[in-house]
Amino acid sequence: MTKLKGFEFWKTTLEGARYVVAPMVDQSELAWRLLSRRHGAQLCYTPMLHAQVFVRDANYRRENLYSEVCEEDRPLITQFCANDPEVFVQAALLAQDYCDAIDLNLGCPQMIAKRGHYGAYLQDEWELLEKMGKLADEKLSVPVTCKIRVFPEVEKTVRYAQMLERAGCQLLTVHGRTKDQKGPMTGIASWEHIKAVRKAVSIPVFANGNIQYLSDVERCIQETGVQGIMSAEGNLHNPALFEGRSPPVWEMAEEYLEVVRKHTPCSLSYVRAHLFKMWHHTLQIHQDLREELAKVKTLDSLAEVSRQLRLRCQEEIAKEKDVDLQEGVLPFPHWICQPYVRPPPKEPIANGQCPLVKRTQCQKRALENSEPTTESLSKNKQKKRSRNPNKNFNSEQKPKYIKCEQCGNPKGNKCIFNLCRGCCKKKAFKEVADCPSHGLRFKTKAEKRKAEEQENETANAPPEYSTESPGPLAELQGQCETSL
Repeated sequence: MTKLKGFEFWKTTLEGARYVVAPMVDQSELAWRLLSRRHGAQLCYTPMLHAQVFVRDANYRRENLYSEVCEEDRPLITQFCANDPEVFVQAALLAQDYCDAIDLNLGCPQMIAKRGHYGAYLQDEWELLEKMGKLADEKLSVPVTCKIRVFPEVEKTVRYAQMLERAGCQLLTVHGRTKDQKGPMTGIASWEHIKAVRKAVSIPVFANGNIQYLSDVERCIQETGVQGIMSAEGNLHNPALFEGRSPPVWEMAEEYLEVVRKHTPCSLSYVRAHLFKMWHHTLQIHQDLREELAKVKTLDSLAEVSRQLRLRCQEEIAKEKDVDLQEGVLPFPHWICQPYVRPPPKEPIANGQCPLVKRTQCQKRALENSEPTTESLSKNKQKKRSRNPNKNFNSEQKPKYIKCEQCGNPKGNKCIFNLCRGCCKKKAFKEVADCPSHGLRFKTKAEKRKAEEQENETANAPPEYSTESPGPLAELQGQCETSL
């Protein structure tokens, strides 16, 4: 079968998809993709997969792609991060039978991508990217697509997109932010960059960035001329975004949990993260349930916390209580699915100027107060304190351990060699000795093994007859002679 390319690929294989769910690490798993498709999404991406790990680890392949094969989950594009052409193609060959296209991630701006040298941190290595694209286009039976971030300069972004098209990219997703626009510095995505790319290439283009409502989708298509719109955070806070609805959060949460139960296994961390996203605004008010949602360990417990949130919201609705504590910041009541808008970064303070908000002067605790207060503990330590009220966080009061003579780690209190477990194990193995303190039984096992070997030798040895006592045959002959 001939491999479709460009617009023919988009119209036929992807069925002219306009509403697209973005690849999101640990978030765009099968259950979430199916929920999004129920509510208007026409194309979904898998979470970003690491090409090198995908090639070497069969369990990684099974857990992240092979076990998620589902007829309802098509069309589907599998995304990889990679920086080696051969590894990228090997991973893609292992995945191509389970999806409709392979996407190369050139848009991840996170620090882990910088350390691993992939994602947006490859955007200056055009020769490498061109080689990766051409090799994949030559070897694969499915099309290759790319997801990129823009450069600050429009012209350079256009040349970048044209290079990827020449390398064999059949569909391009353009996130209208630079790699430095992330976290508090996210800011507004540039649709002008996306529009310029769309005019300069002859392949389909998806736009990503600034999508919070369905009206934004239509406006972006009109302003940029792109073929489709990709949503990430907007979709996470409102899975019904592409339907143009803003339903109650509990409606989406309960439907998602139903899909999770039907399509197991699904990592509990994924489910917890989705509930945190959907219930984000409500959890700012009901902090006790926020803590509970973070601590529970089972799917049923997560569902119970979600049910408690629903009951509290319904009580507020019944009482007609004004629950918007942020004085009109939210466009809808907090129990309605709606986008989360990051607060702008704080203005830097010039030298010599006083900050508008006066900081409280830190005061040292008296030496007698050696036990740290709840306020002085980090959030992580406060959680540990809630689970174990007697836990001591004062390093000065913690018991001092005697160090191992060989490595400096704490030694075992009753170790016969006065060593830590690691060093003790090496010495006990070498000397065939026991250390009850560390549960090491090398001598005991050796003696037991030797006793078993001796027992087996005794059992397999042939019987020996004594010359002093007559054998059974001699006794029988003696009896016969006596009778005669």
